[in-house]
Amino acid sequence: MNKKFKTAIILIMLSIGTFASFAKFNSSDNNNFVTYIADPKTQDIKLYWKNDQSQNFKSIKNLKLWLEKKNQKLEFATNAGMYKKDGSPQGLYIENRKTLSHLDNSNANGNFYLKPNGIFYITDKNIAGISITEKFNSKDIKYATQSGPMLIIDGEIHPAFNSGSTNLNIRNGVGILPDNKIVFAMSKKEINFYDFANYFKKMGCKNALYLDGFVSRTYSVNDNWLQTDGNFGVMIGITK
Repeated sequence: MNKKFKTAIILIMLSIGTFASFAKFNSSDNNNFVTYIADPKTQDIKLYWKNDQSQNFKSIKNLKLWLEKKNQKLEFATNAGMYKKDGSPQGLYIENRKTLSHLDNSNANGNFYLKPNGIFYITDKNIAGISITEKFNSKDIKYATQSGPMLIIDGEIHPAFNSGSTNLNIRNGVGILPDNKIVFAMSKKEINFYDFANYFKKMGCKNALYLDGFVSRTYSVNDNWLQTDGNFGVMIGITK
């Protein structure tokens, strides 16, 4: 076998290997995450906590049934941040321009307090954003929920996360794309913080926020992923 022929074979094998790795990466993403991309300019995206009787919705099922009584069809829902034992939001919560729970800037243990943490919000002009808590501007905010830690900060993975970490869990989070669309994602399998954050980074999110862990549930008609259980505080719902 001459040298040129050997070189050609090596190049072909390398090309096949690169393509296989790329295909495997894409397949893994599709299999391991429920992902929903929403447009706040055209879709009805809201945060929900309590019903008309001031009772916590708790589950996606309860929210879905409540919306159906109002002739609204639930297209997507997921839990929207951490909560206290009584089901009240952990940290800032704004619903329909009303602040129902105040900002939590304290230091303590747990994922919520792994600084920097952050706030997912939608403005009166239907512009979505994620801000580090200390930089949050509360002016003209229609909806907001505080959680932590941040996953992506100005395009970079949170410095506290380690590749190869064995801290595995089901996780859900939210990120913002450059065109102002929102990425909601939940892992179908247990995953560490680094890999979860890296998923949002590869999607193109400049900022992304962790919402919660093993309690997480997602209802997505588009993906036929229809989890309706749960026992949450605040939820995100998208309706028709």
